[in-house]
Amino acid sequence: MPTRNCYGLEPQPQWKYAMAQPATDTGKSTLARIWWLIRAPLPGRGSHSLRMAAACTMVVLIGEIWQIPDVAVPALCTMALWQKDRTTNMLAGVAVNLLIVAILALLFVLIHLTLDHPFGQVVAIMLLSFCFFFLGSASKLKPVAYLLGLIVVFALVVADLVPIGEIATRVLLYADLFILVPGAVMIVCGPLICPSPATLMMREIAARLRLCATLLEQPDSDHLDYARATLREGAGGMLRLLKMAKLEKVLHKDPLAHLEQSAYSSVAALALAHAAFRDGEKQLENMEFSQTLRDMAEIFSHNGYPQDIPHLNAPDHAPALAQLANVLHGFTDPPSPSAQTVPSLEPKSGFFTPDAFSNPEHVRFAVKGTAAVMISYFIFTILNWPGIHTCIITCFIVALPTVGEMTTKLRLRISGALVGGAIGIASIIFVMPHLYNIAAFLLLIFVVSLFASWVKNGDERIAYAGFQIGLAFFLSDLKGYGPTTDMTTARDRIIGILLGNFITYAVFVTFWPSSAYAPIARHFRTLLDVLKKQITITDPTEQTRLAATVQENLFSAERTLELAEAEPAHMRARMPLLHTYAILTRQAAIVAENGLIPSRRQAAQQHIQDMEQALT
Repeated sequence: MPTRNCYGLEPQPQWKYAMAQPATDTGKSTLARIWWLIRAPLPGRGSHSLRMAAACTMVVLIGEIWQIPDVAVPALCTMALWQKDRTTNMLAGVAVNLLIVAILALLFVLIHLTLDHPFGQVVAIMLLSFCFFFLGSASKLKPVAYLLGLIVVFALVVADLVPIGEIATRVLLYADLFILVPGAVMIVCGPLICPSPATLMMREIAARLRLCATLLEQPDSDHLDYARATLREGAGGMLRLLKMAKLEKVLHKDPLAHLEQSAYSSVAALALAHAAFRDGEKQLENMEFSQTLRDMAEIFSHNGYPQDIPHLNAPDHAPALAQLANVLHGFTDPPSPSAQTVPSLEPKSGFFTPDAFSNPEHVRFAVKGTAAVMISYFIFTILNWPGIHTCIITCFIVALPTVGEMTTKLRLRISGALVGGAIGIASIIFVMPHLYNIAAFLLLIFVVSLFASWVKNGDERIAYAGFQIGLAFFLSDLKGYGPTTDMTTARDRIIGILLGNFITYAVFVTFWPSSAYAPIARHFRTLLDVLKKQITITDPTEQTRLAATVQENLFSAERTLELAEAEPAHMRARMPLLHTYAILTRQAAIVAENGLIPSRRQAAQQHIQDMEQALT
């Protein structure tokens, strides 16, 4: 098939292929499932983890050179903010460094107002915590709001630990460095070690094409689970990479249009391949579908995109494969200017969410987060135990809006904190005494950061534990400058992490417990609306685009349902339609695939009407 390279290179030959590796199987035993999730070599997981670990190590090196106290905080910020592609890293680094300017001005005023005024300090911590938790719940600042709140509140808490004459200057300087160093590393190192967003996007498309080929051959349970998880991602992640690629202005408009359509087509192709597997459809003996899919994947893997893909021959009575052949034939063809345009289903919003000041849940979330912070602050202050100040840091990191999320991730928090703490203590006992130079110390930081990053960049079911591993290890071993042998600090900080986890969980499930059940109806209604549009639209190109939107909405419905099912029994007793939603969501997943097949659209439309009647 003719190919064109996105960077203007000559057409490429046929390349060797490497099958995308599977994820996990939900039917396995718990231990086997966890072990598979930990070791699963998902596409891009290793390289992204290496870059993240290198960035964390670089931040620690700079912190050691500049003698930044609590260098664990900027290391944690780096792990939380680091992105896969170079452009997003640069933008995130610039954004957080601009935000810290306003934060420093705020800190300068607050420190002078609360210096030697304990009551004023308590009030300031309370108000700041409320504001940052509210921004985290009701604004687009959510990925950064908690980190900024952590840094500002932490700076106020430790303000009385330095000499009075130097307090303002030192606290402001260190608060600045907590964000400045990670931001600078992201701006400088990101373009050097991270791939371009277009390259990452093409690798994502290639991985989906290889998955399609695997589904048409002999997939095992791991491949099926990985395929379903990848399908539910839709095209959102790839489109964000495409947006960054447009900002780079490296590629011309024409290849960007082809890549955009390829992202949508890859989702539709994966849905059809899964439907073919589900219905037992077999390709012809020449394995034409599998070979074509793998050839296309190789072209995308080498920064190109295929054109003029031949129309494949599907067996008789294989409607899913026949439609897959149509999708592959026009895989990279963008819609014509006169083609029908699908209207946006969601209105564009500003900085705040549409219900930021009308939905009381945002205020309640901020109040609960503030209560957790203040309880932690009073505990370590009354006990005169400053070593457990990590409980405050933990409150900002682990706060989640619903009881379902708190319950689901509590096990990941505790297990991640225990693993990270155990690694930290073991390294203090067995490794630190034998480290005689900064290179060996940084090697230790890199190795543990790599493990934490590997877990964090894995399947969503374990990713949260990865950050907790990094949190516990950094806070245990990064005290003062250079290798530490202080077991007391490691012990106190791990106790603080566990205490913060317990306090946050207790507060959020006791006061105004917010259930994940309420949003299910809204998610399901949106899902049905998009399904109806997908079935009724006539333009094939726009139908593939809607197929990606359907999968993203399906993921939102399934995820919310999963969180609701994880809530305590007394809360599930007030969920009358929970079982109905579970059945309808499974049916919607089948309808989403059948809606792409022309001969099944009428039946799919009837299924949608039946689902709507079941909810009335």
